Amino acid sequence: MRARGNFPWLLPAALLFALLCAAGSAAADTLEERLRETQGKLGEVRESQSAVAATIAEQNRAIDSMIGEVSLLRRRQAAIEAELAVKQGQLDEATAELEAGRHHLERVRERLERALTVLRERLVAIYEAGSPDMLNVVLESGSWSEVTTRAEYLDQIQEHDDAIAARVRELRDEARAEVERMTAVRERIEAARDAIAVKEREAAATRAEAEARFAALKAAKAERQAALDALQSREAALSDNLAAISEQLAASGAPVPSGTPAPLTPGQTASFISPSQASVPAAAPDAVRAAIEAANSIAHLPYVWGGGHGSFGSPGYDCSGAVSFALHGGGFLSSPLDSTGLSTWGEPGPGRWITVYANAGHTWVTIAGLAFDTSGGAGPRWHPSPASSTSGFIARHPPGY
Repeated sequence: MRARGNFPWLLPAALLFALLCAAGSAAADTLEERLRETQGKLGEVRESQSAVAATIAEQNRAIDSMIGEVSLLRRRQAAIEAELAVKQGQLDEATAELEAGRHHLERVRERLERALTVLRERLVAIYEAGSPDMLNVVLESGSWSEVTTRAEYLDQIQEHDDAIAARVRELRDEARAEVERMTAVRERIEAARDAIAVKEREAAATRAEAEARFAALKAAKAERQAALDALQSREAALSDNLAAISEQLAASGAPVPSGTPAPLTPGQTASFISPSQASVPAAAPDAVRAAIEAANSIAHLPYVWGGGHGSFGSPGYDCSGAVSFALHGGGFLSSPLDSTGLSTWGEPGPGRWITVYANAGHTWVTIAGLAFDTSGGAGPRWHPSPASSTSGFIARHPPGY
């Protein structure tokens, strides 16, 4: 009994210790509950992100198909307009020829009219004077010398009359030939006008179709942009959740992975040989080697809007068509993507071997440390240093590269 009286503070201390233990346990339970709740939200965000990404992937395919269609329609329109220009040139040439023929015919008719006037006057003179013949010349001549002189004069008159008649016939035939030629030219003009009318209708229809498809393309891009904005919003929320999780993991002592790719060594980088050729590093993986070789195969072609979107094969390429072709060559892409589609392709951040830089207006790629870009206007080319700044671009890379 005496001992208990000597330690009166033991009971309150024990009660305080029990309360602190209970509070610590409750705090730990709350932290675990918040962690589970955060992880649950993270899972929801990722599921939602996957759904939006699937929607964007489908929109990418539809948009790429539209880009290809618009590109083909524009090339068809350009071809039709070129044909129309040829037909117009033929029409202008035939019209000029007809005008020249008209002036020539007028001159021929003037000469024919003068020749006919001379012929008429000569016929009247012959009628009035009578047609001299050789018998009259002999009978009316006093000597053989006079006969010879009159016969020569008679021959000259006959030759003159024959020349007048021949000139009239020649000018008449020339006028008829010119009329026939002008008739043929008029037929050519009518045919050219008909062909031009057909081509103009065809060009108008193609232009209208291209404009309609381009309007549909812009609408589809706007719809996709809305989906991308939603995706970016979800990614921002995901980043916040990841930051919170990282802080909690760091507080608990668990390691947080960085995920930063190791840089290339000098023996793993491609060398710039010319704008149309890059060397393949000996240590490059087969997929990277194939991507460089694919880029080399088109690095001499011109820039063509929409090129490489209707199909990978094209007489020219735009920025996203060229990047898609190189990625397809390496087996990283099964169908072309435009620049906005490439901004959500692959995995986020720079890659070790391949990095695609993309935004809504442009895209380019580095492969084994060398830039492949259409900047400059010539078309897809290699650049010893990046032709475009990375500022304002989203970096993506194929998984594992």
